[in-house]
Amino acid sequence: MPLANAASYPLWVNLLIFVVAAAVIWRAGGRLTRALDAIATRTRLEHVFVGMLLLGGITSLPELANVVTASALDHPRLAINNLLGSAAINILLLAVADAFVGRKAVTSIVAQPSTMMMAALCMIILMMIAALVVLGDISIGPLGLGSLFIGACCLGFFWLAASHDRRSRWKVEDEEPRRGEPDDGGISQAPLAALWTRVTLYGACLFAAGYSLSQTGSAIAEQTGMTSAIVGFALIGTATSLPELVTVVTALKLRRPEMAFGQVLGTNFVNLSLLPVGDLIYQGEPVVRTLGAFETVSALLGAVLIGVFMVGLLEHRNRTILKMGVDSAVVIVAFALGAALLAGLPARE
Repeated sequence: MPLANAASYPLWVNLLIFVVAAAVIWRAGGRLTRALDAIATRTRLEHVFVGMLLLGGITSLPELANVVTASALDHPRLAINNLLGSAAINILLLAVADAFVGRKAVTSIVAQPSTMMMAALCMIILMMIAALVVLGDISIGPLGLGSLFIGACCLGFFWLAASHDRRSRWKVEDEEPRRGEPDDGGISQAPLAALWTRVTLYGACLFAAGYSLSQTGSAIAEQTGMTSAIVGFALIGTATSLPELVTVVTALKLRRPEMAFGQVLGTNFVNLSLLPVGDLIYQGEPVVRTLGAFETVSALLGAVLIGVFMVGLLEHRNRTILKMGVDSAVVIVAFALGAALLAGLPARE
């Protein structure tokens, strides 16, 4: 049955599809992370690079599917709020994972300078989006000049962060040696070609399940009477961030904190670079012109959450509360306050 007509299904059917798709994402996301970790080890690739480029790109597939379908159906705000909601929720998920995996603050065990570079550049992108919403965009054919510039900056910043470790003069002198390798279920012994085949298969599962989540999530929101801004930010943003949650949890269990940070921030770079895609598909004015105060605040919320972790990365201390880093606790509180502020903003339909 075509999910493009999901709003015509009974609410219980959409809820069932939503739960099944979430379960598929949880299963495929964990296996994808383990396969990419094995590939990184076998090919001697940096785990932060694998997290940014491969995990980040693959787990952005649900957002791509939602941007394409929402823009084609003349719901550009739904598409963009999904991207901005995912940017903030991804950071929240990293904080939540910190509370459930390990006893050290996650920022105290991240050692590579490229992680801080990624955080700083991602903050800049989100602040640029907030400024663009306030100032407006200029049309160049079917594209907005501002969204095109932000898309180009995302790709350029992605490359700058991924190559930062090779240029950095920062050296880690007090990094603790890794004590043994976690059990990966024997996946690291599989042939390299088989590992890439698994990555392709799990990526396809994530795309299909993510598409199902975005479509049924939109239908559930319509059937329950929520606004497109809240739907895009909270419901669909959370739904399409499920791949990030399971991959972050798995990466931390594998004791790959750089991979976890790289995956979250890399996903944000890829997601935010999709702004021009919305312009290309939406048959109307540049999508940024359809946005307002809600999107400005949501972009700034994402920047604030990254900034909190940036402080933790610079401090590099193992200060914990309730089995999570103090910075993770601050992120959770800040997200809750930001979400309450967004809920109180007037809707613009």
